[in-house]
Amino acid sequence: MPSRTEQRTTAPGTTTPPRFVLWREVLIAYVAPAVMAGIGGFATGQSELRIAAVTTIAGTSALVAVLVGARHRRRSADSWAARGPVPLLAPAFGLGCAAVALAVGWAGAELLPRIPALADSPWPGRLRIDLPLSAAIAATMTTWRWRASLPRRHRAH
Repeated sequence: MPSRTEQRTTAPGTTTPPRFVLWREVLIAYVAPAVMAGIGGFATGQSELRIAAVTTIAGTSALVAVLVGARHRRRSADSWAARGPVPLLAPAFGLGCAAVALAVGWAGAELLPRIPALADSPWPGRLRIDLPLSAAIAATMTTWRWRASLPRRHRAH
């Protein structure tokens, strides 16, 4: 039996790519940035970055992976996203999600300091960078991995 990352064999001489499993994508989207940003926070001694690693950075990545991955799973095999060129499609989704996250991050950075408990916190100021960067990476990777899971006949020739 092939492992989860190996290609599956369906008939003699033919293979299909690994399945797109949403919970695994979300788990990877959370753990990878949390570990990387956390290491950066420990290496530089930035407690803000260590906290952001498991909250705004990894949380945004996981949320975007859920939203983008769920949307991709509902797409038909004949949709434009299933036929478009991956090197253009994945960054396009990344940029689109980054633009939305930038707007949310900007609004949060402006509105959250008005809450007395957050008035002196540096956390809302990080939203302008953490949210769009995390969203762009998660959307790009999730889209790329979704497209890689489609059988060859559904991809562009």
